[in-house]
Amino acid sequence: MAVTTSSPVDLSAALVLGPTAFADWLVILPVAWCFAIGALLVMLRRVIGLHPIIAVAGLAGLVLIDALLLGHVAAKGPVTMVMGRWLPPFGIAFTVDLTGALFALVAAIVALAGGIYSLADINDGGRRYGFYPFLMLLMAGVSGAFLTGDIFNLYVWFEVLLISSFGLLVLGSEPEQIDGTVKYGFLNLVATTLFLVATGYLYAVFGTLNMADIARKAEGLRGSAPLMTLTAVYVLAFGMKAAAFPVNFWLPASYHTPRVVVSALFAGLLTKVGIYALIRVMVMLFPVEREELSFVIALAGALTMVVGVLGALAQTDFRRILGYLVVSGIGSMLAGIAVGGPGGIGGAIFYALHSMVVMTGLYFTAGIAARLGGDSSIATVSGLYRKNVGFAALTLMLCFAVSGLPPFSGFWPKVMLVKASLDIGAWWLAATLLLAGFCTVIATGRLFLLAYWRDEAGAAVETVRLPSAVLAPLAVLALLTLGIGLYPEPLLATIRSAAAGLAEPSAYLNSVFPAGGLQ
Repeated sequence: MAVTTSSPVDLSAALVLGPTAFADWLVILPVAWCFAIGALLVMLRRVIGLHPIIAVAGLAGLVLIDALLLGHVAAKGPVTMVMGRWLPPFGIAFTVDLTGALFALVAAIVALAGGIYSLADINDGGRRYGFYPFLMLLMAGVSGAFLTGDIFNLYVWFEVLLISSFGLLVLGSEPEQIDGTVKYGFLNLVATTLFLVATGYLYAVFGTLNMADIARKAEGLRGSAPLMTLTAVYVLAFGMKAAAFPVNFWLPASYHTPRVVVSALFAGLLTKVGIYALIRVMVMLFPVEREELSFVIALAGALTMVVGVLGALAQTDFRRILGYLVVSGIGSMLAGIAVGGPGGIGGAIFYALHSMVVMTGLYFTAGIAARLGGDSSIATVSGLYRKNVGFAALTLMLCFAVSGLPPFSGFWPKVMLVKASLDIGAWWLAATLLLAGFCTVIATGRLFLLAYWRDEAGAAVETVRLPSAVLAPLAVLALLTLGIGLYPEPLLATIRSAAAGLAEPSAYLNSVFPAGGLQ
């Protein structure tokens, strides 16, 4: 017999009972938007002529959504949206602070540039086999990783972007692509497995996977739980994702194999997701363990920088050179995480955002150079400066930017990282940062002198007009890095606030667990 009671059930401790503000829907809209556009493209799989138009419009919409989200977070502070109205830690939370919003916006800008470039780089075969649905799925995974407030949810978004990246890598089914996909897939699956193992261990220790809940419980468990072991496994897993030494060899062995636009998007986005995850976990969740492991991380960063620039100096293939420069940049970001403090963390965030823009642009230049020169080897290609002066000028701007030279975006994070290293007495790390920058100047200078400035003796060079679809996104990225370099103050102020919010996450925690909420 059923028992009735007149006592009402109080759901306020477990469920959101009030309506969600319209602006707060921006937190999950980037992911939902990408899935919706991707689903539309799959439904229109027989009308591939519409795919580029829909995808580029969708990516432009993603940029607008992320820009509105950044403005909302900058004005209101961190924002949380919970799934199914279940309050944390019962439900999965999407929590966005300045760091996540900045990464999401720059990722969307890079993806839009890639979508426009793909108009000239992806043929009907690539469209037929799903380039644009895979691209939207990739951006759903990237956006979800930057916006989630749950560790297991972060793992899920890593899986989403990993699945889509497999599809993009193997698109075309050339033997070289399949070989690169195998190398890429194996190491990334190992990293993902480590991530999952660490996350299971984390849940066993904390009884929760919500990042804010972990951050507030960590201090009480520090004396009794193996947090150092947990942190070390996360460092290894995210280090593999980011292509840090000594598990970096998969990147230069695979990033030169797919279509140029795929290489560009991978270089701009995928390794930065690993760096973002490392920053989030090490700085916000386990700051004490980060301090204990700082020398190990600094050493890995220094070796990553050195291996990267030496690899770039040893290569002649344009895209292989850039692959090693991606690795070298990861070392600079690791140095910032190791140094810590506002300067180190801010420098790592700034360098990651700068690298997303510049490395994507440089891969575009590699594709255009191969189009103009008929080859991707700087040993055989020559005279590109005379074939298209505007393209050569844009390439030179990006070479200056990746080398950390003024007045481009790479100068400011390099200054921040060197100063932060010197402030804590890590002169050897500051020296390595400067040495890596100097060697990058040599590597990019060698590339420009051989492929662009050198002329074949007696060879006639005709000016070549480039399609707007390849030149326009390159020009936008190059001008963006110049604009940031000339007027860095707004971005610097936002990055300083983002770094402060990670180091002192009270606003983040209050967003997830408001005063008077579940304790």
